[in-house]
Amino acid sequence: MSHQLELRHLKYFLAVADELHFRKAAEKLFISQPGLSRQIKQMEDDLGVVLFERHNRKVELTKAGAYLKAEISRNLKELNHILNHGKLLHHGIDGNLNLGYVGSAIQQLIPNLLLLFKKEHPTIVFDLKEMDNHRQIDGLLSKDIDVGFVRLERIPKNLKSLPVLKENFCLVLPKNHSIDPQNFKSMSQLKHEAFIMFDPSYSPSYYEKVMQIFDDSGFTPIVSHNTIHASSIYRLVENNLGISIVPKSLQMGYNMKVKFIELKNIKHQTILSAVWNKKNRNPSLAPFLKTINQNKGFNLQ
Repeated sequence: MSHQLELRHLKYFLAVADELHFRKAAEKLFISQPGLSRQIKQMEDDLGVVLFERHNRKVELTKAGAYLKAEISRNLKELNHILNHGKLLHHGIDGNLNLGYVGSAIQQLIPNLLLLFKKEHPTIVFDLKEMDNHRQIDGLLSKDIDVGFVRLERIPKNLKSLPVLKENFCLVLPKNHSIDPQNFKSMSQLKHEAFIMFDPSYSPSYYEKVMQIFDDSGFTPIVSHNTIHASSIYRLVENNLGISIVPKSLQMGYNMKVKFIELKNIKHQTILSAVWNKKNRNPSLAPFLKTINQNKGFNLQ
């Protein structure tokens, strides 16, 4: 590689590769379009390859350009992680971890886990984002997050998982509903009720798990509403717009006029797993996974 090729050339190349439009890329980079074109031409000359096929109305990546886009994107992300970690160390912080999670994990499990971890590693900081299962998987593969807390049966082969919590499901009913823990016998008592469900797109595998409960009970539920937030489910339930089924951990953290009946006598349970990328080189990841492994299970609830 020529000594004239600099980091800015790589960033300019990626901007054009993403936009496939020199003017739009130039606007994104806050430089002139002729200036950007010169920088890309210089990069092509230094490498001795053509990166883009230029036509009157469109720009396309060449085979070499497509390969370099994928590899440069991946390696620049690694470089940014390394540089950011160096900045943290300079400021007396030993590292950082980006966590993704489904809503039920934030009620008790993650706060308790972070408290345990902070006892041994007080100078590691966290960034937490609530994300659906599939966004977490995408974030783990791109290394935008370091650990995800998901409810999934299968994950891509580049990822590893550790079951953290196995828990029962709970019925969610309005406070004034005639069914209560004392007179509840089976799900068939509720076959004429409207059900409020987590949206299938939020987690298809979780949705299928819940639907298996109905299959085993011999009826198909009347689904009146789908939503992605537990708070929305509870608000609909307390207003007598339906009933629901949620993981047991979602009993915590809400103050609404609903009641819960734990489904202890059915075979179906839901598993919350920690998931990470096997190729993630964040030095804070290994001690965090060690804490999870030492404390997985109901100790975190």
